[in-house]
Amino acid sequence: MSVVLIGTLDTKGEEIGFARDVIEAQGVDVHVVDTGVVGEPEFEPDTTAAEVAEAAGTTLDALRADADRGEAMEAMGEGAAVVASRLHEAGVLRGVLGLGGSGNTSIATTAMRALPVGVPKLMVSTMASGDVEPYVGAKDVAMMYSVADIEGLNRLSRRVISNAALAMVGMVANEPDVEVDERPTVGITMFGVTTPCVQTAREYLEEQGYETIVFHATGTGGRAMEDLIGQGVIDGVLDVTTTEWADELVGGVLNAGPERLDAAAETGTPQVVSTGALDMVNFGPEDSVPETFRDRKLHVHNPQVTLMRTTPEECAELGRIVAEKLNAATGPTALALPLGGVSMLDVEGEDFHDPEADAALFGAIRETLDPNVELLEMETDINDESFALAMARKLDEFMRDSGLA
Repeated sequence: MSVVLIGTLDTKGEEIGFARDVIEAQGVDVHVVDTGVVGEPEFEPDTTAAEVAEAAGTTLDALRADADRGEAMEAMGEGAAVVASRLHEAGVLRGVLGLGGSGNTSIATTAMRALPVGVPKLMVSTMASGDVEPYVGAKDVAMMYSVADIEGLNRLSRRVISNAALAMVGMVANEPDVEVDERPTVGITMFGVTTPCVQTAREYLEEQGYETIVFHATGTGGRAMEDLIGQGVIDGVLDVTTTEWADELVGGVLNAGPERLDAAAETGTPQVVSTGALDMVNFGPEDSVPETFRDRKLHVHNPQVTLMRTTPEECAELGRIVAEKLNAATGPTALALPLGGVSMLDVEGEDFHDPEADAALFGAIRETLDPNVELLEMETDINDESFALAMARKLDEFMRDSGLA
């Protein structure tokens, strides 16, 4: 088992070699993957840049001839992902360490995101103090800011790179002393405004013998759950909070992409879904709300989060989208409608209470949903205990009927 060290040996060979030496001095093997395109490597890697390019379906000569840096970085990222996945499947890769600026940060983290959650992933990067979402995505990629540019070895870079190398050694050389739970696993989505529902449902499901994983429906949370469903890590889904689709449709900042709600449908994973927080679209501070939305109903959740009420027209489209996604399901599926409100803010007396918008949402769902998807309607709001238990019990029924519990 080795640490796979990814870097551009034509420009960062000295630094990559230093990291390799620190790791090997601790008795851990290193497999170096070269992702440099322009020049020759400063030392011989275990996987050459030519092999990385070939894994991406191209050649190093072609990338050099095109002289398109963006295209080359994309290709080497794709190739590095293929190489890392192969090394992991072969039992060679125990963890991944990357060093670099914006180019190798893009390449190495592309490889990291191709690996399962739980495989140690650490990127030392000049980009780590800014917006790291494009690099981390929905995976457990850790990023360490290099402070100085990774250009030559000095008292600062040696210490930062050593710290990263030793952190990786610690992760790969030790087995975590944690209990392995073999219970069937249920993924649950939650937002602050659906927390009571999730807490009640989670407690019930755990009493029935399930392990639960709660995902914060902030875009990356939904993507992470979709990915784990696809990997088979999650056996059943209690998708209480589908709010990410409101951001996807209207243009909020917490969207999870158009594939949200696809994984369970495609894999036949038992699922019970609801309309949690489809009454809101998320933005940052109030002054960040786009000018076109300034006359809409806004709610300042905190200084960093501003919520916008969805309109009847938007709710109708959201209802159609959710129903169509569930119509494609190949496994047991139910959709639960809380007719008394889809969030804490959507109940009578609160800022987002809008019976017309809710009626548009529920009406579109009823019109679009196929008969093979079970429809549960209750006159309560989403956070009522009876609604939470109805969802949890239905999922438990699906799981037992499917032999998963």
